Amino acid sequence: MQSTYTVTGMTCQHCVASVAEELTEIAGVTEVVVDLGTGRVDVTSDAPLDRTAVAAAVEEAGYELTS
Repeated sequence: MQSTYTVTGMTCQHCVASVAEELTEIAGVTEVVVDLGTGRVDVTSDAPLDRTAVAAAVEEAGYELTS
């Protein structure tokens, strides 16, 4: 299953790595692809993800989930 989100506040590859690292810690996540230019984050998982968990992971990395 793939879900797409938008994350704001990322400015460099370190930001991308931080967001990807936090998201991969969510149970069931198998792949995270982050586009720095657009803020688009594609998350592949074994099952539907809880938006609250995704938002919490993004916030833990220091950024904001907008959609």
